[in-house]
Order: sequence, then C-alpha cells, then structure tokens
Amino acid sequence: MTRVALERPLVVQSDRTVLLLVEHPRFEEARAALSRFAELEKSPEHLHTYRLTPISIWNAASLGLPLAEIRECLEGWSQYPVPKSLLAEVEEWYGRWGRLRLERHDGRLLLRADGEEALALLASLDEVDAHLRETLDSTARFVEEGARGALKQALVRVGWPVEDLAGYLEGDPLPLDLRERTLSGAPFALRPYQKQAVEAFHAGGSLRGGSGVVVLPCGAGKTAVGMGVMAAVGAQTLVLTTNTVAVRQWKGELLDKTTLSAEDIGEFTGETKSIRPVTISTYQMITYRQRGTEEYPHFRIFGERNFGLIVYDEVHLLPAPVFRITADLQARRRLGLTATLVREDGREGEVFGLIGPKRLDVPWRSLERAGFIATARCAEVRVPLEDRPRYLLAPPRERFRIASESPAKEKVVRELLRLHEGDLVLILGQYLDQLNLYASRLRAPLITGATPVLERQRLYEEFRKGRIRLLLLSRVGNFAIDLPDANVAIQVSGTFGSRQEEAQRLGRILRPKEGGALAHFYAIVTEDSRDQEFAEKRQRFLAEQGYAYEILDARALDGRLPRSRRDGAP
Repeated sequence: MTRVALERPLVVQSDRTVLLLVEHPRFEEARAALSRFAELEKSPEHLHTYRLTPISIWNAASLGLPLAEIRECLEGWSQYPVPKSLLAEVEEWYGRWGRLRLERHDGRLLLRADGEEALALLASLDEVDAHLRETLDSTARFVEEGARGALKQALVRVGWPVEDLAGYLEGDPLPLDLRERTLSGAPFALRPYQKQAVEAFHAGGSLRGGSGVVVLPCGAGKTAVGMGVMAAVGAQTLVLTTNTVAVRQWKGELLDKTTLSAEDIGEFTGETKSIRPVTISTYQMITYRQRGTEEYPHFRIFGERNFGLIVYDEVHLLPAPVFRITADLQARRRLGLTATLVREDGREGEVFGLIGPKRLDVPWRSLERAGFIATARCAEVRVPLEDRPRYLLAPPRERFRIASESPAKEKVVRELLRLHEGDLVLILGQYLDQLNLYASRLRAPLITGATPVLERQRLYEEFRKGRIRLLLLSRVGNFAIDLPDANVAIQVSGTFGSRQEEAQRLGRILRPKEGGALAHFYAIVTEDSRDQEFAEKRQRFLAEQGYAYEILDARALDGRLPRSRRDGAP
C-alpha cells in the first residue's frame, strides 16, 4: 500500500459498503463528509461500516448536495480505487431525483417524466401502471386523484422517486404569529437553524415546498420549528405526537409562544375529544380499533376540519396504519419532525414517499459546538456476566433479558449515583421488574405506561423544580418529554438494537446546561452477552453523529469517572 493510500481513511467496496478507519487522524473530517449521503450500519471500536442506498442518495440530492462532492468524497478519501460499478450506481440513483414530477394539467393530476423512455419503462411495471390513466403526450400520463400517495409509494419501491409539484389544498385560514416574549416575559425568537428549517420547508409558499422532514437533535427545538411552519402556512393544523404528555407540552408551547388562544387549540385523546382549528392527538389514539375489527374509528379526525397542515412529531415512529391514511392526505402540507430518520422496521422509503424528502438535517455536533445543545460524554460500563450456565441454556430472546437484568448492574448504578450526587439523574430501562426493584431500593419514583397522566405531569414538574433529583423511566420516557435540567442519564436496559431509542434517551439530557456544564450518558452493559451485542447496534446512530463511547470496566471504575458535573472534566 502506498503512503498516499495510508493517508486516506476509507475503503469503498462494490457491495455498496464504505469502511471508515476510526483511529485515522482524519476520521472526524471523513465521517462528517460521508454521513451526508451514506447510512451508518456498524460502529465497533476500530472500523465503522456505512452503506450507500438509493434513499440516502435521494435525500442528499434533495438537499442540493452536488454529485461531484459525493464522488470527490468517495474517490478522494478511499485507500483503493473506487469500483466503477458503484460510482455508476450512485450516479444513476442521483440522476433519478427530479426526473419524475407530479404536476397539474387543467386541474387534473399528471405524472410527467423528462423523457419517453423513463415513462415507458415505468408504465411497463404493473404496480405503477395500475395508478396511471390516459396519455397526455409521450412524456406524461394522467393519474387518479386518489392514487397520489399510492403512486408515490410504488415509485419509491421500484427505485424512482417523484418530486411532487401538484400543489396543496390551502385549508381553512388560521392567522397566527410567534410572540417576541413568552407569557412569562422571557424573550423568544427562532434560532438561525430553526429559521432555516422553516424556510427550507415552506419555500416561500411555492410548490417546491410544503412537504418533507426536518431532522434536528433532541433538545434543539423541533417544536419551535413546527410553530414557525404553522405561522408561515397560516392554516388550520393537525399535530400528531407520541403520547398525552407530549400533547400537553405542545399545547403549552403554542399558548406560551404564539398568539393562539386556548379556544383555538383542541386535544383529541382518551380523556377529551375536542377538534379545534389546531388539534393535537397521538399516534396511539389515531390507530385505536376494537379487537377483531378492521376499522380505525378515529381516522375521522383527518376529515373533521379543513386542515391545511399536518405535523408528524417524531415521524420516525409513524405507525404502519397511519401510512395508509397518510397516502390519502397528499393534498395537505405535511411536516415531519424527528431527531433521526432511522426506522427499525425499514420503512424509511415510505416516510420519504409520503411525508417528503429531507428538508434540513443539522448535525448534532455542530449545534453542540454552537452551544445550542449540551456537550455530552458517553460511556459504556461493562459488568461481568453472572450465572453463565443459566444464560447459555436459555433461548436467545431470554438470554437478552437475563443479561439486561444482571444483578451486577445495581452496584454500578449506586456508584454512578454517588459520583453524581446533587445532579439531576434519570435511570432509563426496558424491563419493569428491573425498574421496580431499583425504584424500591433507591426510594425513587418510577414512571411507566401504567402511571396516570396527571401523576406523570406532577413528577416531571417536581423533577424540573429540583424537588426530585432522581427519576426512573420506562420506555414512556423515550420521547417528547421536556426535562431541561436533567444532566445525567443511566441506561440499565434497552430495546434490543433500537438506534432511535438510544438517540432519544441521550436527547433527554441535551438541553444546554448552566455554565456550559457537561451532560453524562451511561449505558450499563453485560459483557460477552446479547446485551453487549445489541448495545453496539443501538449506538450506531450516535456514532454517526460523532459521539464516541468510552468503554469502562465496572471492576475498575475508581478514577475513571467524573467526580461531579461541576468539575467540567471532558
């Protein structure tokens, strides 16, 4: 290998994978360039594996990243010649973005291609042709109005993204402005990147805007972006989010930071079903149905008002049934908000097709450097596997639980609590037996799915005010909870290899801290077990964002961990 090759950190392979050497001196620079158009698959200590996919390239194209920069990154950073077949694939994928457009012709929906061959090829595919009607000319076919979403899904599946320029129903008007001061008198204004997100989505009200996804880190103010878009669109809005607590938080933020009144905002939940100019509901509520039936009775909410905008909060959690109704809502403006477009069910293509392409994706580390989110230190603390014979004799799924609930983890939890005495600490876990045991022994409150909403809100408020300094959370704590002063998170168990969960849990402690103090995220993992194997998978998204996990042995913690948040040690 030549000296020049050794100076380069990538190995680009014909199977669409790209290997990145972690210990290379230019690792961070290469990672930042690569993450704009490739997806991280594996992130062990020494070698990260990225994959090039059609959707990763289409999103790069939709954000305006030039093809020349993609080629320059691959060829300029690779130790070996980049396979020509791979470059040809990337060029083909990139070139397909913008070649198909949904337009209007005399008020009718039309699929137009930039050439006869492309349209003829697509019309030859049964799943595409099923939605096409008569021919306008050699490059255009009419489309059934109700097939707008289904056609977009079909085109993504066959590898041809379509740019939707067919326009939107404006919805009933709802003028609103963002306040310059909140109700408490504090100054309020969108941050520069939040303004950029609103502008990128709205596109001045043109047909090139109005649908798509904004990707921002947890704690970076995605709700503020949503409110900014609502003000820009000026139409009645439906907001779908993850749980009732999030519904209340959205309502509180809207009242605090916009000119909307309480009469303008309705909650559609299990407790109250009020449909107003701005209606906020949950995915769980929308997808409710009685056992043994095929009907989703609450789908009616979509037609109860002439909504001009639908906001999908935490869009990476969009349940499968909502994809069906979302396919029928293509004439409405659609905003997706998320910290990560990763979906554990592999349906990123449906988000791309039905909600829209990525409109803005701000790297976590760039906001950290600017002080908009806290600087976080991540550590994986490994405990020994106890009762190995029982573990080895158990089925694979049970092995994961045995390792996740290892009794050795409790000692580490207590040591971390001692080291972070006086801090605001969250303990996060997957298994209720484990969490109930810790809650009992640590004499701390626990919030689970069974905790009534009012009790959850009370505990969260007590934590915000510092009256409670230790709070245990099950999976209900993963999403849409505003605990700005939390600065330590201890994860004792997780949901198998869920990358989105790991990102959301870190996000619970990323609100900026007073004096620039650090946030600390600890994942306690049982070594040489399924727990460790899935932990590596959970960490992939954060590794892609530039977070490195320091690996610590629980048997040698002394002197390896910070004494408190106040020492500011990196």
